[in-house]
This record gives sequence, structure tokens and C-alpha cells, in this order.
Amino acid sequence: MDKPLQKPELLAPAGDMLRLRAAADYHADAVYLGGTVFGMRSSPENFDETQLEEAVAFCHARGMKVYLTVNVLPRNAELDALPRFLCHAASCGVDALIVSDLGVLDYAGRYAPGVALHVSTQAGVVNRAAANALYRLGAKRIVLARELSLREIKEIRRSVPRELELECFVHGAMCVSFSGRCLLSNYLTGRDANRGACAQPCRWKYALTEEKRPGQYFPIDDSDGGTYILNARDLCMLEHIPALVDAGIDSFKIEGRAKSEYYVAVVTNAYRRAIDGYFADPGPDFRPPQWVLDEVTKVSYRPYCTGFFFDDPQAEAQISLQGGYTRDWDVMAVVERWENGVAFCTQRNRFFAGEALEVLAPDTVPFTVTPQTLLNADGEAVEATNHPMMAFSFPCETPLPKGAFLRKQKA
Repeated sequence: MDKPLQKPELLAPAGDMLRLRAAADYHADAVYLGGTVFGMRSSPENFDETQLEEAVAFCHARGMKVYLTVNVLPRNAELDALPRFLCHAASCGVDALIVSDLGVLDYAGRYAPGVALHVSTQAGVVNRAAANALYRLGAKRIVLARELSLREIKEIRRSVPRELELECFVHGAMCVSFSGRCLLSNYLTGRDANRGACAQPCRWKYALTEEKRPGQYFPIDDSDGGTYILNARDLCMLEHIPALVDAGIDSFKIEGRAKSEYYVAVVTNAYRRAIDGYFADPGPDFRPPQWVLDEVTKVSYRPYCTGFFFDDPQAEAQISLQGGYTRDWDVMAVVERWENGVAFCTQRNRFFAGEALEVLAPDTVPFTVTPQTLLNADGEAVEATNHPMMAFSFPCETPLPKGAFLRKQKA
């Protein structure tokens, strides 16, 4: 008799409360977020003590879990503040602490004894021995290294206790360094990637110089834009839900605590639809609907690949020879409320009356509206929205929920 399928957790990033609400609106099962210290992302706003309490209460009221990142590699001078941080996290009711340093793991066991421990991908776990050792040290979950193939993940799943959960990144930016452990940013800018301040020098454009020709820069190949020799592609496993489930992965993780709430909404929605679609009609040939697959091309992204999951990353051209992101769609506005046939919105990009806009809203397939009349905050008709964050409204028979995004494909 075949074993029953176990539905994986969908884990979304939350860089602040806006992103957390987006994850909730589009039905993530859990979020991971950071405090203002001890997390591997310093660029997002993150959550101070009061905000963390509010975030946990918000998520628990909706049946969602909250995992707090404590995954930096702290220096001696930082350790004195760690016990208080851990005690406060425990008092807030966070569901797990994500740690990578063995010392932090030990502190967490002592100062937050009731909180589950998840070992970060920064720990670089690539084999069953390391996973089992961390389980004996108190880990409930291992966030496996991104360098593993599905074949290797299956081997680990078979060789560790069923109680030990396995989490894997399934979507988002990848680092050219092993599990994100990199000194390049520190060397070039003094910003320590292992303490949350990565300047992403792997995304920069590099060229060769010759000592007798100062000031002359030579591209490494003949492309017009030069060569981004350290610039990894983005990961996307949206088409491979059956293989991920078959590997025994307990949690599907979306990268992106520094990304926008729109990004969180779109990608969370796409994976929610794909996971739910597969479990409604499981089979090895399952493929999400085309509109779901199209969704992940409506955010800013680098060329997609499947990373190391299928053994041969070179076949997927892991390094992108182009810099920057593909951005084919813009968010034009965000709905604040819908009332008596009128949608009240805040502008994000300028657009005109009569332009068709696509609506992204929870629990529905994206659809199009075409505002024929735009009204400013004073109720006066205007031809176009004219500056960022302008408040405006337009007649709309279809109720639009708060937080829905109005977007438009670039010409």
C-alpha cells in the first residue's frame, strides 16, 4: 500500500509587517522573519520587540507559524545581548528559532527551552551524519544546504528520524558561495555577509585589467554588457511539486525577506496554488495551470533555473551572464478599500484613464479592470494619476479586497 502523501508547509519571507500581511493574505502556512539584531538580513525593516509580539499574535490568530531568524555568526562582543533576545522571543511565542552557529544553538536551548530549533542553511548540512548529530543536539528541523540534489535529499530523509523535519528552498535568489557563507563582501566593502550586511558583490560587473594599461578594462567575453561571472540565476521549482513531495521535504521555503510585499504575494500565491492543485489531483505528471506558472514572471527576477535539485547545475547554466533583474510588469496601484461600487487606491506608478490593469487578489484567478474615470482625493476627475502615493478612486462593479494589486505589463 502506498504511503499517504504528506502536504508540505509553505514558508514565506516577511521583511516587515506589510510583507507578513501579504504572506497571510495569500495563504502561507508559516513565515520566517528577523528581529533588529542577530538576523542574516539587515536591509529589511525587520521587527523590533513590540512588532515581533504583534506579528506572532497576528499569525497565530490565523493559524500560521512564526520562525525567528537568529542565524548570524556572532562575535564575542555580541553574545552578552543574546540571552535577553532569546528570552523575549520565547515570551512572544515564536514557534521556532532558526540558528546556524553551534554556540547560538546551545544558548537557545538554555534561554528559550520551549522553542523549537531549526538549523539554518548557513550551517551547510549536506549529509545524514550532520543531520542526525544536530537532531541529537536538539534540532527539530534542518534547512538543508541548497547544493543538494533531490537524490541526496531522499537519502537523508531515509536516514534520519521521521521526527526530524527537512526544509528546502524552492524559490528565489541563490548565492554563488557555499550555502551563503562568503567573505567577498567583507573583503571588498567591509560589510560582513555572515552578519547580515552583504553588499552582494557577486552581482557586480567585473572586467580584466592589465598592469601596463591602467584604466583600461577588458570584458571577459564579447557580450555587450560584459560578464557577471559570479551572478547566480534564481531558483524556481514551481513545475516540480511532485518531485519535491516525493523527496520527503516537509517545508517549501521561499527566499526573499528583502523583497517587496508584492513579490511575497505573487510568489506565495503561485506556490499555494501549485501545492493545493497537486494535492487535489496528485500524479507524477501534474503541472500547475499556465496562469500560475506565468505569475513568477510578473515579479522582478533573474533568469530561472532548478539549481542543484537535478544533479547537474551546469546543464542549467547556473551563472547568469546578464546583470540585474528582468522586470516586465509594474505595480500601478494598491487597493485600500472597496465601497459602494468604488475602488479606493494608492498609486505606485503613473497610469491613465482607459488603461487596462490586471488585478491580483487572494482566492481568485487574476482578472482585468479598465478604469474609465479616475478621481483624485477630492473627488475630482483626472486624466491620469500624477505622482507616487497619490490617493485616487475609480468606479468598479467588482469588489476588490484591501491589499489587492493593480498591475500592468510594460510596453
